[in-house]
Amino acid sequence: MPPHDPATTIPRPEPATAALPTFTGYRNLLGLVRQLSSLGGCAQPIRLEGQRTEIDAFTGEILRELKSKELPAGHLLVRCGNRRTTRCPSCAELYRQDTYHLIAAGLRGGKNIPEQVATHPRVFATLTAPSYGPVHGRRVGGTARCRCGRTHTKGDPRLGTPLDPERYDYTGAVLWNAHAPALWARFMLHLRRTIAAAAGLPQRLFSKVVRVSYAKVAEYQQRGMIHFHAVIRLDGRAGPYTPPPAWATPELLADAIRIAATRAHIDGPEINGCARSFAFGEQIDTRIIRSSAFQGGTTITEGKVAGYVAKYATKGTEAATGSLYHRLKRITDLWFESVPEHAAQMIRTAWALGARDDLKHLNLRKWAHMLGFRGHFSTKTRAYSTTFSALRAARAAWHRPHTPPPSPTTLVLAHWAYDGTGLTPDLERLSALINGGLTRAEAVTADA
Repeated sequence: MPPHDPATTIPRPEPATAALPTFTGYRNLLGLVRQLSSLGGCAQPIRLEGQRTEIDAFTGEILRELKSKELPAGHLLVRCGNRRTTRCPSCAELYRQDTYHLIAAGLRGGKNIPEQVATHPRVFATLTAPSYGPVHGRRVGGTARCRCGRTHTKGDPRLGTPLDPERYDYTGAVLWNAHAPALWARFMLHLRRTIAAAAGLPQRLFSKVVRVSYAKVAEYQQRGMIHFHAVIRLDGRAGPYTPPPAWATPELLADAIRIAATRAHIDGPEINGCARSFAFGEQIDTRIIRSSAFQGGTTITEGKVAGYVAKYATKGTEAATGSLYHRLKRITDLWFESVPEHAAQMIRTAWALGARDDLKHLNLRKWAHMLGFRGHFSTKTRAYSTTFSALRAARAAWHRPHTPPPSPTTLVLAHWAYDGTGLTPDLERLSALINGGLTRAEAVTADA
């Protein structure tokens, strides 16, 4: 062994550091930053490959050409457009803002809707599902004890789960979710009939005198059941452009909603010798919407209602019940998912019911991850207000104020093919740095 020299410096190991992303492989870093900035922080953008060519139809000259391989990221990147906050916070926030403006336009005008709609009768209604068994609950204030004898705090995983899982009617709960869209349609039919009867109008003349417009969102309760939040408005025969008759008051509309909700029901299938029938629960809430411009200090105002509805438009099953956000190919795949037992039992029930021939039309296996619900989460009548397409078109036009449209004599040839979803780890980190946020993995860890 060689003698030790005290003058020799012993090399110390370098401290372990997290691997930093490197972008030396990208030749156009500035262009890459611009391309990622255009995504607005989208967590899982869609990658497209292909090209777009503009050709002069008379001379055949190529005026402009865009190839995905020549872009800084090697692909054309577009926002995913997912409405769920748990999937993409950026796109969900954009969807929430669009929903807010859509709801608000139907309450106070704007977006090509006249301001006189603020004087029309408007009611904010909440329709819930009936009980299919007692569940752990928490009353307002959190001071009242649950029926289990304990006081549950906010965020308690037992909230919404059955007190007695063996006796809980999972079959009825899943089938109610599956029939909820049809039940809403039946409710609207009864609502028009109830208003016509209260006004003394024949049903055949109802649409020539008054029109019912609405916008609604579906939300999951913690027990896994769907309930509806809706803004319902009475207009004249031409929709928001004409005032309703003098007899059409907010109080009449609120009373008609409660009556129609109690009358609406859907006949379901016969399960184990028991004929099923579906109706709304006893908790029916109706609140008249007042204009904030004339009712200072009113609890239910236009802005509050629009914000309330828009907030729930971005929630999914995983936010309320801890369920799945993707479909199952096999029920055995549920073993590898982290799902609470209550939600898992609803999924298994939906999968089992999906094998019945008399329930094939419900597509329960396809929508098992949604606990049987297969409707749209945000819907409205055509006359209520503007559309999501119009809002997106206006936003796109605002972002491209100086881009001239193609000439009528220009032939545009475009071919784009789907190549995948999401960014590479280094591009995801760069996108997070550009937008001042977290990567998707960091966001999931923070939420956990």
